[in-house]
Amino acid sequence: MTIAKAISDIQKELPPTTKLVAVSKFKSNEAILEAYSAGLRDFAESRPQELKQKISELPKDINWHFIGHLQSNKIKMIIDNVALIQSVDNLNLAVEINNEAFKRSLIKECLLQVHIANEETKQGFSETEIFESISELNNLKNIRICGLMGMASFVDNKQQIISEFSFLRELFMGLKEKCFKDCEYFREVSMGMSGDYKLAIEQGSTIVRIGSKIFSER
Repeated sequence: MTIAKAISDIQKELPPTTKLVAVSKFKSNEAILEAYSAGLRDFAESRPQELKQKISELPKDINWHFIGHLQSNKIKMIIDNVALIQSVDNLNLAVEINNEAFKRSLIKECLLQVHIANEETKQGFSETEIFESISELNNLKNIRICGLMGMASFVDNKQQIISEFSFLRELFMGLKEKCFKDCEYFREVSMGMSGDYKLAIEQGSTIVRIGSKIFSER
């Protein structure tokens, strides 16, 4: 299957309220350009060095998303050109992104990564940590919290995955009501990857991050 055909098939399954972001980490520029030629403009990377290089080599109208664990000393490598940092997984990182954005007179759009999986290796805020940090986060004037991101457990148990996605959606709704009621920009729930995006859509995902289903080995 071609990349263009894979994209077309996925887009037919997505409601108008859900954006497709192609996870292009470790993929060649040629593969990304094939997806670009099929109409995609949103791509996601997880390593700052790789993202920085691709930004310099690929079309300037690509909307780059950062989805990996971001170390504070790597923020400078991506902040000028990334459209959305989806993986703000702790308060200190948010503060550092805000500081770098301030130096550049930017307002950087971000998602808070929430730990929803039953796996210790995954990063992210707990529900308690988000509510404890929200006042400080909202006082950071050079970042804009646009929603939440989460990764479900890598298991075959569909009910567990549904439960984890449902939790993220409910947390988003709670935050919207209590902390972002008048903020039009707080609208994103980024959840769902190649193996579970259909379940994520059912639970209200607004962004799906799909890699292998688009860029499968051919």
